Amino acid sequence: MTARNRLAVAGLLCAAAVSGFMFAPVFGLAPLIVPVLVVVLVGYGCVEMAVRWPKLVPWRPVLVLLGALLGLIESVLFPTTVVGVPTGETLRVLERGLTEGWLLTLQSTWPARPDAEQLLFVPLAVLLAVVLGLELLLRLRKPMVALLPGLAVVALGQAYQALTGFAALLAAIAYAVPAGVVLWAERPGRPGARPRGGLQPARRASKARILLVVPTIVGVVAGSVLIGGFDPVGGDPYRLADGRLAPLQQNRLSNPLDQVAARLGDREREVFRYRSDAPVDRWRLVVLDGFDGTNWSTGAELRRMGTGLDGVPGGTESAADLRVRGGLGPWLPSQPVPMGVTGLAPLVDQSSGALLVDPPVPAGQEVSYRLSWSTPQIDAARLGVAPVDPDATGGLGGLGVVPPEIGRLARDSVRGLRPTFQAALQLDRFLSENYQVAVGEHLPTGHGWPQLRHFLLESKRGTSEQFAAAYVLLARMNGIPARLVVGFRGSNKTEGDFKVVRNGDVLAWPEVAVEGVGWVPLDPTATATQSGRDQSGLAMAAAQAKQQLPPENQLRPPQLPPGQQEDEGEQESGAAPMLWAVVIPVAGALLLLACWLIGVPLAKSVRARRRRRLAGADGVMGAWAEARDRIRAHGVPYRIGMTPRDLAESAGSMIGERTAEPVVRLAKVLDMALWSGVPVADGQPRRAWEEVREVRRALAARPLSTRLRAALELRTLLPTGRQQDRS
Repeated sequence: MTARNRLAVAGLLCAAAVSGFMFAPVFGLAPLIVPVLVVVLVGYGCVEMAVRWPKLVPWRPVLVLLGALLGLIESVLFPTTVVGVPTGETLRVLERGLTEGWLLTLQSTWPARPDAEQLLFVPLAVLLAVVLGLELLLRLRKPMVALLPGLAVVALGQAYQALTGFAALLAAIAYAVPAGVVLWAERPGRPGARPRGGLQPARRASKARILLVVPTIVGVVAGSVLIGGFDPVGGDPYRLADGRLAPLQQNRLSNPLDQVAARLGDREREVFRYRSDAPVDRWRLVVLDGFDGTNWSTGAELRRMGTGLDGVPGGTESAADLRVRGGLGPWLPSQPVPMGVTGLAPLVDQSSGALLVDPPVPAGQEVSYRLSWSTPQIDAARLGVAPVDPDATGGLGGLGVVPPEIGRLARDSVRGLRPTFQAALQLDRFLSENYQVAVGEHLPTGHGWPQLRHFLLESKRGTSEQFAAAYVLLARMNGIPARLVVGFRGSNKTEGDFKVVRNGDVLAWPEVAVEGVGWVPLDPTATATQSGRDQSGLAMAAAQAKQQLPPENQLRPPQLPPGQQEDEGEQESGAAPMLWAVVIPVAGALLLLACWLIGVPLAKSVRARRRRRLAGADGVMGAWAEARDRIRAHGVPYRIGMTPRDLAESAGSMIGERTAEPVVRLAKVLDMALWSGVPVADGQPRRAWEEVREVRRALAARPLSTRLRAALELRTLLPTGRQQDRS
């Protein structure tokens, strides 16, 4: 084999190795180095063997396959062998890695745990690319075709996690260089006898073949950068893992909210114990954001816990050792932002921090694990005036059929404040001052509207179960995104180095989504702050903000801290002349104006087409959102909580009944799609969009100047919150 032939083979194998390293965002680079290099080195060794002994040429792919599998067994699966000899367990793990490893990885958080059954599918994919690539290169003399299996592995890696920016550029160069070597070094030979190993001698390259290398390398580099970094609609790159959740071995998850009253009836039974390096005021089990009027449910998207998760930027990191008794159920004590779990391989919901062990720990047994987490830090004064986040997933979920008497109570509870965290604190104060925590033997149970109506309007006495459920529903009725959490208070009772949590520490509490902060826990029962337990992080900031809340008769819409408005005004007034005179030239201003005049109508058109392509209930909600935004652009006010009929009434009084009538008809279609309980027929989205066309025709009859202002109105491009689309 000539030097050029060896160079071509080496280039092909290096390109195959780079394709395997494309999975570094999934597993990290270190776990991939050994198995991928084992496959590549075995492949090169088998090629050299076939050159030395030509009779092995027909058996070369078999030798590569078996040699690489043996190398993977000795390097990755060695713990399952007996002194290096494969066992039945070795074969089972190998088979699972081949058939299920790709799926287990998609169901995991990333970086995924480099367990053999998950990791093996990457070197096996590289092995397939090596076997096919070598035979296409050495038998068919097709270098471009020989690179295709490796490119398929590259595409698979990008589908798992697309590289972007500078990382994509480096990866593209790393693949393009050995690929270019293959194209440059490997050429067809002269007719005649073949040397040993089936390789033909090289001949002098033509200029056309050499020039082919340049555009190939440029194309691979440019394509990788563009595909990884270009996103015309502003979304995240597509991943195969999107929508892939870990299946559960049990059919139905238990709801810890149903167990609150029972636990309070057996207060002294130990549930778990912990030892932490920082104060812990609460341990969460599950977050409940769905409500149908009777039952609460969780929208947790559970995945296999990988090696670790990202913490909160600028937050503090803490850790604790936990020992959990069996009987708690599948849910494990956790924190809002877990960063890692050792000692167990649980499932995790990244949006809520909930942990689940599947199957559950049997009663009488104990599991131990170490949990690390991150806690955000925020000043109480800034938190008290922060806006809420209406786009938070699950925050403005269902309300069920609200009893008519609750509407006035919901409005009075926040003193007419608009949806802000100050309104959330006022609601917390309203419940804690006007309702009592039930104690004793006969405790109220239930969290549906019948029980909550009795709690809010009659008995005014309940456990944290009723307090938390009532808070979440009243908050949602006022446009405040909220969800319900079930867990335990941190304990102040110690045994040795551990603090012991018992049934009597069970607690349900609400959380409110705050823009730029996340989910902030509250305590309408006021038992956490009165018990003398340690508080930290957001819970402590929320408690301090509640203490700073003005009396009810002095509540005003939240303002910036004193002096900050004046300082900002002075800064803006001083910086504006310099900004316009020095930084932004006249040409830039004209360009921005042109972008506004063209970009705003174009963006609205693109948004309308995307909504029009939705199907089912999403298609009906898309039609409602389009009609709402078009009417808003013509000056009709819209606020969180308005129904289509409310908007129709406002539109009729301001711009004419011709606009209001199709909105009323659209409201009927929306009610059928969302609340009828039957599948949405194909004709319902079409009917909804017919009403949108009627709205457009009605608005088209308005004066030209009004229509131009509406077309260039920018605020309707800003998000208005998912709940508004469902209102």
